[in-house]
Amino acid sequence: MSRSRNRSIRSSIAALSVVILVTFGVAPVFASGYASAFRGITAYNAVFQFTSGDPGVANRVFWAVKNSYADTAVRDLGIRPNIVVVFHGPVVNLISTNLTIFPDDVRSEVELFQTTIRQMKQDGVNFEVCLYAVTMAGVDETTILAEIDPVDNGFVSVIGYQMQGYAVVRIP
Repeated sequence: MSRSRNRSIRSSIAALSVVILVTFGVAPVFASGYASAFRGITAYNAVFQFTSGDPGVANRVFWAVKNSYADTAVRDLGIRPNIVVVFHGPVVNLISTNLTIFPDDVRSEVELFQTTIRQMKQDGVNFEVCLYAVTMAGVDETTILAEIDPVDNGFVSVIGYQMQGYAVVRIP
């Protein structure tokens, strides 16, 4: 083959490589609007601090929490997200299997929230509950969902994750 033909083939391959990279690698991130947020990241670690005891609020918020790791743009990063949720405050009632404190018309919302937690656990999300909050709310520790790990103090846990480089997202 002649040198000019070799150069032409190499140029074509280089151009095709750029098109493939932009189309399948970089373009999805830029198309999603997260180009600035994702620039140069090497890890995707977040700890969500959640307290609300309102099941309607919990269901709306947890759609967004789940989307924070399931979004196509996040998956396209090629980085395994590490997500932790730490529960403390009134939410401890929502993560108990004892639903007798809730009126009948609210129980389905609580059950939906608990189903979401189970699904997210299967996705690899880690859950923790502050035992101090459980005690203060008068919730029996043995009724906490099995998908949730107990910790003595949720604040200590959140601080620990933050010191490991996790982004802290506080949701009242």
